[in-house]
Amino acid sequence: MSRQSSSKLGAYVQHHGVMFRVWAPFAKSVAVTGDWNNWGADALTSEPGGIWSGLVEAAEAGQTYRYLITTADDQILKHNDPRARSLTNSDTGNSIIVDDDFEWHDDNFQALPIEQQIIYELHVGTFHRPDPSTAGSFGTAIEKLDYLKELGITTIELMPITSMMSSSGWGYAPNYIFAVESSLGGRRGLMEFVEACHERGLGVILDVVYNHFYPKTDVWQFDGWSENDRGGIYFYNDDRGDTPWGGRPDYGRREVRDYLLDNLAMWLIEYHVDGFRVDSTIYMRNVKGPDGGPETEIPDAWSLLSAMTDLAHKIKPSALMIAEDSSNDPALTAAVKDGGAGFDAQWGLAFPYALRRGFGLVDGEPSIEPIAGELMHFYNGRVFSKVIFSDSHDTAANGSVRLNEAVDPDGGDDLLARKRLLLADAISLTGAGIPMMLQGQEFMQDGSFNDWQDLEWRKAVQFRGIVLAHQHLTALRHNYYQNTPGLTGADIEIFHKDAANRVIGYRRYNRGQKHSSTLVIANFGDKRFDNYDIYLPSSGLWRVRFNSSWRGYSNDFHEANYSSVEADKSRKATITLSDYQVIILSKD
Repeated sequence: MSRQSSSKLGAYVQHHGVMFRVWAPFAKSVAVTGDWNNWGADALTSEPGGIWSGLVEAAEAGQTYRYLITTADDQILKHNDPRARSLTNSDTGNSIIVDDDFEWHDDNFQALPIEQQIIYELHVGTFHRPDPSTAGSFGTAIEKLDYLKELGITTIELMPITSMMSSSGWGYAPNYIFAVESSLGGRRGLMEFVEACHERGLGVILDVVYNHFYPKTDVWQFDGWSENDRGGIYFYNDDRGDTPWGGRPDYGRREVRDYLLDNLAMWLIEYHVDGFRVDSTIYMRNVKGPDGGPETEIPDAWSLLSAMTDLAHKIKPSALMIAEDSSNDPALTAAVKDGGAGFDAQWGLAFPYALRRGFGLVDGEPSIEPIAGELMHFYNGRVFSKVIFSDSHDTAANGSVRLNEAVDPDGGDDLLARKRLLLADAISLTGAGIPMMLQGQEFMQDGSFNDWQDLEWRKAVQFRGIVLAHQHLTALRHNYYQNTPGLTGADIEIFHKDAANRVIGYRRYNRGQKHSSTLVIANFGDKRFDNYDIYLPSSGLWRVRFNSSWRGYSNDFHEANYSSVEADKSRKATITLSDYQVIILSKD
């Protein structure tokens, strides 16, 4: 069966009714039941390749339906459509027939080049909830888009928004991957959100989960067939089908590959999204060995990942494709033609822990060596092949807390927490990679990340100075003032490393363009220096473009106040450094 035919699976409104097509190769018969026939049965006809189809003239958009599947042993299963575009609810609801009646007005939107992107990781259910009695939604999130635009964000990464078990959670327990979670606002809500983002010049990427489906949903043993009491036609039916969270799809089965590829295409075409973060690709392509033994690769997954990136870039060449993978394998971000998976970037999972090591928050003694290593670590010679961040939904949860909470467990906002957070975020926003922020970190949101605690937006006012510092950092990252082009440059070098005092200096630049150099000098230690000697990459006058110790960010900061740094002919400069301070320098 070709992808062209599989893409027509599901329920589609026609001129004279609704066409239903579903894949159920081991079914004895299939019918569709719904509102139009008072939940009776309209029989579908068998096609080659295990497809069952039929045009039902009485059905129309807005009505609900299910499939009645008679199994080989004459059981009757009443299942939702695996390709349902909408559900009445995630747990016990029915599939909804949808019509493509949304009118888009985003033809002029164009995603920024990768070197100019700043990502904001957002969980729709907790991001903005004006009414505590209802969950956050796409509609309530739209109310804060102007704030994100002013913050300097270019791209919003939505944590998974597909239908999920219990209609709540992080989103990593998907059950129907073609349907948008109804409690968040459903299909139309997501379209309105993307449209509103594009109106403001903001891109939208989706976090998608293809490494497992939540166990015991309708796709599990969908048409009654299975082997080894496993998942049936959509899953591997041997140990390749096992993950800690649910069954792993059968990436080698053509119909299942089409199911996933068509899903990816749907988000790009029907919802106009601008890219994806593909969750836990290592769990797509590896089977854990028994009792902690060696992992076994799944070649089918490697070929599927490359097919995904190839398809996404064909549909939308600017689509940003990001892999989350703990292996640090450069093949993920190598070109498909070179045998790689073709991703544009992968999450820098070690980056936030290197920052914590710099403060001594993990593994004992503080050290800047891991920070230096991470700043110079990227893939295939491309500095923007890695997404870098001080916190994510993972680092701020799973038994851990946000970085500022780790510094100050009594509220996450004392003087030390503010200094260290600002320093860590400055490194993320100036380092080599695509910077990302976790919702709320710019105003000192405390605690662990979870799916029930709303962001405390009052803190955006309480810590307006810290928010302002982030706005200044993003403006410099965008070269808004035309004096920090190095921060979008393709090169980086470390020109100073003082391990004893935990001071590090690095230069961002474009090779062959000396005028593009932007310097970052960071003190990860608690010592203050009135006269700190440092050799800069070149002599002359360097202007201070950012000073994290400025009291305008917090009036209790110990400010090291100066507007420029002079390096003599030997390139030596003497500067004042406050504790946990970062300065950004460039020449006129």
